[in-house]
Amino acid sequence: MMASPGWAAARRILCVRLDNMGDVLMSSPAMRALKSLPGRPTLTLLASRSGASAAPFLPQVDDVLVHDAAWVKNDGQGNEQDRALIGALEAGQFDAAVIFTVYTQSALPAALMCHLAGIPLVLAHSRENPYRLLSDWVPESEPGVGVRHEVQRQLDLVAHIGASTDDTQLTFRTRSSDRQAVTAHLLSLGVDTEKGWIVAHCGATAASRRYSPEKFAAALAGLKGAGLPILLTGDESEQNLLEDVIARCPGGMALFNLAGRFSLGQLGCLIEGARLLISNNTGPVHIAAAVQTPVVDLYALTNPQHTPWQVEHRVLFHDVPCKYCYRSVCPKGHNDCLQKIPPQSVADAALELLQEQSVTSCRTAVA
Repeated sequence: MMASPGWAAARRILCVRLDNMGDVLMSSPAMRALKSLPGRPTLTLLASRSGASAAPFLPQVDDVLVHDAAWVKNDGQGNEQDRALIGALEAGQFDAAVIFTVYTQSALPAALMCHLAGIPLVLAHSRENPYRLLSDWVPESEPGVGVRHEVQRQLDLVAHIGASTDDTQLTFRTRSSDRQAVTAHLLSLGVDTEKGWIVAHCGATAASRRYSPEKFAAALAGLKGAGLPILLTGDESEQNLLEDVIARCPGGMALFNLAGRFSLGQLGCLIEGARLLISNNTGPVHIAAAVQTPVVDLYALTNPQHTPWQVEHRVLFHDVPCKYCYRSVCPKGHNDCLQKIPPQSVADAALELLQEQSVTSCRTAVA
């Protein structure tokens, strides 16, 4: 498909993705497609503070603007920052903007910002008729005619204006300096880096997406026989959570609390070097997909479209009638879609992926 004439000439494109870091990573293939337009445009990412943290690891992104939008989260910035954003967008002299949203979000507030900033070409999905707010309107079809993976949704969006790519893998470009820092830190803890390790990410921003510490510990206990160190990751606020998980595990296991120890770039290298990631469905899952580390994904059924993309994985959940609630806190109070996953199923999935790696390595060595 040839690029639409106006988009073919675009030199400066604004990519709007205002939710979380994982959502930005899932939009990275679509941004790669935009880079292939005839004008070889520069891309500026407009993202929340969480989303903007991924920008240094996305070679597609040339610049970043940070804005916590009032229409995305309740803790967003105030009216003064919204007015300032319009000025910043106007100063950016963008030829075009692409607004990436999940189907439960409205693109129209961001479209209005772009309109007021004088950006002539704006592409987005919209359920309502956007009139002049969008030059390129893709009518919202989800969930009525089915739900696509989030990556495919955004690839289909930019295909509307003729942008495509053969490389549809997520992007997270790791750096040698981060890799060296991770190796040095692990060696200082006594981790046998030659043997390899498992990363366990026990937290998540939404309570509805957190497997309980008791069950996480029971799942990790099932990996004792694997003989690999297990590195538990999280931010500084999750220090006590990780200590709780470790305290519930049996003795004799090599467990390390790494809460708050690594930057995002270093976390990416830690996951890249791991044999396996076991995680609630949150940002590290999408980092693992980008760096091709197998994943056991504890998948709360809050939404259907954020499973690991193009990486070896096992997605574990318990089916419930209230699935796809899109809630950060379980409205039923039981979180059964996650908490009814048997810990042994988690351990079995992890051991299966580890075994597949061993078989693949043996075949490679023989060949």
